[in-house]
Amino acid sequence: MDTKAFKRSLHSSEQYYRKGFGHSEQAIAMLQLEYQSNLIQNIRNNGYTLQQGDVTIHLAQAMGFCWGVERTIALAYETRQQFPFNRIWITNEIIHNPLVNQNMQDMGVKFIPVNWQGKKDFSVVTKEDVVILPAFGASFEEMQLLKEKGCKVMDTTCPWVSKVWNHVEKHKKRNYTSIIHGKYKHEETIATSSFAGKYLVILNLQQAEYVCNYILNGGNCEEFLAKFSHAYSPGFNPDTDLACVGIANQTTMLKGETEQISKLFERTLIRKYGPEQINDHFLSFNTICDATQERQDAMLKLVEQKLDLIVVVGGFNSSNTTQLQTIATSHGIPSYHIDTAERIGPGNRIEHQKLHSSLEVVENWLQPGQIIVGITSGASTPDTVVADVIKKIFEINNTFAKKRG
Repeated sequence: MDTKAFKRSLHSSEQYYRKGFGHSEQAIAMLQLEYQSNLIQNIRNNGYTLQQGDVTIHLAQAMGFCWGVERTIALAYETRQQFPFNRIWITNEIIHNPLVNQNMQDMGVKFIPVNWQGKKDFSVVTKEDVVILPAFGASFEEMQLLKEKGCKVMDTTCPWVSKVWNHVEKHKKRNYTSIIHGKYKHEETIATSSFAGKYLVILNLQQAEYVCNYILNGGNCEEFLAKFSHAYSPGFNPDTDLACVGIANQTTMLKGETEQISKLFERTLIRKYGPEQINDHFLSFNTICDATQERQDAMLKLVEQKLDLIVVVGGFNSSNTTQLQTIATSHGIPSYHIDTAERIGPGNRIEHQKLHSSLEVVENWLQPGQIIVGITSGASTPDTVVADVIKKIFEINNTFAKKRG
């Protein structure tokens, strides 16, 4: 079925919702109560800086909840209020933050169970149920299934994600292969690729260079397919399906890298087909999320300051949070990615996720004496969580002061 025709049909259904139910004031009040912090607001009002004892905190000037995340959570809260007695399911984590997801469960919102094969089991959903689609969206196949079941659907998909879907549909209309800069297992990329025709998901510039070399010089098809296993559309053939490509991205990837990848493909196809033919072989649209870009730009300003270390707060499975840590690491600043304040302590220890690696415990991560700490957080991270992290840092510093005294 044509994806555009299906979406028109879905959006016109009385069982499908993309807006609230008139409970926005109550939803916003709940958001403010649960996730806003007076401490963080005071630091912002003080030029994004706070000094206490020997510790100076510098906040990134753009961090934490973005508009899309706030919208998603508010719509989920409104859905619970509108359907107080219905079973409510959600197809994935609503956002990549453990506190917010736990709050959803405390409100009686259940996650679609996953079977032993790692696939979602939608057999639990009945016509009387309500299903929430999270900020990352849901795949075309999942939307079809839910429409067939006749259940109510609240679609909280971030508009920036929907914008990418519209672009890959334009690629499909012209029979172009969508080159998607993203992580092929990420919920957003899974959804985006389901709306594409032919597609290839590439993780980074290094993989892009491999593909572009293949376009110019050819290579071993089997080796290519093995290298990108699970990251391409059924029947994809690199020898024929890379002649015309369009660029798209997972909205939380590094802005600069997406731009580099786009320019690399454009240069490659110009070399292959000539500048006069480029418009017949290459399409590119700006699909970088505004909030992602703002937080990355704020991180680049933060690392320009004199910092001893940076704490990046956000879900371990949050792509946009990982990109912030990547910026810190690329500037040679020690960084610690944690999801909650509970990762700090007992004592002067921290359990953090190393970049592109596993959890690691570091003892004595904060040193006595004057120290300057940069703090940022991903777009799915509540200010209350960041405030708890800062309080833990001050507690350790107070311990140092007591020992000296």
